[in-house]
Amino acid sequence: MRAFIASTVGVTCAAALAVPLVVPLGTGGAVAAPVPRTATAPAEVTGVQSLALAPLATSVRSSGGGEVGLPARETDPFSLLGVVWTDPDAELHGGVEVRTRDAESGTWSGWQPLNTHTDHAPDAGSAEADGGEVRGGTAPLWVGASDGVQVRVWPESGEVPADGLPEGLSLELIDPDTGVGIEVARAGSTGSAAPATGGDAQAADIGSQSAAASSSYPGPRPPITTRAGWGADESLRESAFAYTDMVKTVFVHHTAGGNNYACSEAPALIRGIYRYHVVSQGWRDVGYNFFVDKCGTIYEGRAGGVDKPVQGAHTAGFNHNSMGVALLGSYGDTAPPAQAVDAVAQLTAWKLGLYNLNPKGSRNRTSMGGGLYAKGVTVKMDNVSGHRDGFATECPGEKLYAQLPTVRSTAAKLQGR
Repeated sequence: MRAFIASTVGVTCAAALAVPLVVPLGTGGAVAAPVPRTATAPAEVTGVQSLALAPLATSVRSSGGGEVGLPARETDPFSLLGVVWTDPDAELHGGVEVRTRDAESGTWSGWQPLNTHTDHAPDAGSAEADGGEVRGGTAPLWVGASDGVQVRVWPESGEVPADGLPEGLSLELIDPDTGVGIEVARAGSTGSAAPATGGDAQAADIGSQSAAASSSYPGPRPPITTRAGWGADESLRESAFAYTDMVKTVFVHHTAGGNNYACSEAPALIRGIYRYHVVSQGWRDVGYNFFVDKCGTIYEGRAGGVDKPVQGAHTAGFNHNSMGVALLGSYGDTAPPAQAVDAVAQLTAWKLGLYNLNPKGSRNRTSMGGGLYAKGVTVKMDNVSGHRDGFATECPGEKLYAQLPTVRSTAAKLQGR
C-alpha cells in the first residue's frame, strides 16, 4: 500500500475529491480500473506504524519452532492493531497473540489472540482486488491508547514453518486520531439525517426519498452518523465510487475485535478499522457499508451514498448487490445488546425497503467466487444472512447469528408487513 500511495505523488487531495468519479456496476459486472488514492505522507503521518516480524530466538507456543514476532518494545501511540502479510490469498495456518502497554498507566496487558481468518476482502478478480497492493490480514483488535507492544506468531502443530506462515508478515499499529476530521468527531457531530459525504449530497437525499416513495413497503430511515461525523480522513481512500444494481442481500457481520470499547470510542474504533483496511491492507475504502456500535448507533461505512447500492468488501463472492453491516465487537460467546440488534433491524428495514424486498424473504444469488461457493454457483439465500452463509467463517459469531430471525421479523414489521 505504501508503494502504491507513493506512486501518486503530485495529485492533490482537493483535486481528487472535488469531482468524485462514479463507477456503475451491473449485476456481478466489472468495474473500471480504480482511480489512485491521493498522495499521502509516509506511514508515520498517516497514523500507521508498520513493523516487520522476524524469527524469535525462543519458541513459546510452537514445539517445532518457527515462531516469528517482536520482543516487547516501546512504540509511538496507537489504539488498534493487526497483522498483515503480502499475499491476500494466503492463509495464516497458526496463531497470533499480542500484548500491549497502556499509555497512561504503563501496565502491560495479558496476551490477547487475533482472529487469523481472512474472511473479509474484495472479490477475487475485481478491480479493487487487482489495484494497488492488496494484502492479507487478521481481524484488527482495539486495545485502547497504548505505547508498547509485543507479538508472537506461530505455525500450526506439524506444519512446516515456511508453509504455515505467509510471507511478508508485519504488525500494523494504528493511531485513529491522525488525519482530517478528528475535531468533528470529538465534538460529537452525528450528521444523523445527512447523506454520505464525498458525493452530491442533495442528489443522494432526493434519490433516497424518491426510492422510498415508490416502494410499497418503505421502512423508516434511521439516524445514521456520516463519515464526517466519525472523522473519516477522505484523502486516504480512492475518489471513485463503485455501485451495483441494487441491494438484494443484507450480510450481518461482527468486527471480531473484542468488546472492550466504550460507545464514546466507537468513532475512533471505526477510524482505526478504516486505516487498517485502506493503508495496511490496500483496499479502496473501508470494507463494510455500515457499522453499528453496542449502544445501537449506526455509522456510514464505505463512501458513495448511504441510500445507494455501494459495492463493499465484506463478503467475498457476494459483494455485488449486497450490503454489509458490522456490529463493533465479538459475538461468539457474548450476546449482542438488544439496542444493537434493533439498530440492525431498522437499517435493514429501510435499506431493503428501498427495493421492495421483504426482510423475511429469500432469493437466488450467484457467487462471484472466492468464498464459500465457486464462481457461477447459484444458491438460495435469506435476504438477511450472516457472513457465514456466504463464506466459510464463524462470523458474525454464534450469539449474533442466533439473533438474525429477530432482525428479520422486526425489520418486516417496520416495513408494515
